[in-house]
Amino acid sequence: MASEIDSGEPDWDTPLSLTITPGLIIHALMGTASAVHTGWSSCIDDTLVLSNQAAMDDQAGNYVRLVEQEFVEEDQPGQLWHDWTLEIRVGSVLTTGHWQFAANAHPSEWEWNAREAGRAFERACVLLGRRVKRIFAVEEPVQLEEVPRASRH
Repeated sequence: MASEIDSGEPDWDTPLSLTITPGLIIHALMGTASAVHTGWSSCIDDTLVLSNQAAMDDQAGNYVRLVEQEFVEEDQPGQLWHDWTLEIRVGSVLTTGHWQFAANAHPSEWEWNAREAGRAFERACVLLGRRVKRIFAVEEPVQLEEVPRASRH
């Protein structure tokens, strides 16, 4: 009887293991983030969350999530900040990247940050054997300032 090694192909369910560190995750996935850090607990305030996408590894408790949130810093009460946060839990360690900017920034800032954080999330999901599908979303125009109506005379 031939062993698995002699069969020429390993079984697709053969467990694999890698040594990965927060530094390697940051280097590979969060190079464009405006801030990165590690921790034992999440820095996300659930009361500020606008959207939350997650991929879970239920057996080991690992997860990857992308959270969009808005907040005001205590020392800058007049400034609203927008943040896409990529949070990766492997074991007990959280590795977090933030793509942050002022909420009143130019729309190109919104597009760039959303794209960069989304790409990092998509790539991080590979750690859990998950794929990400992109979808279209329709945004309604937001009128920032009152525009006087034109009238015909």
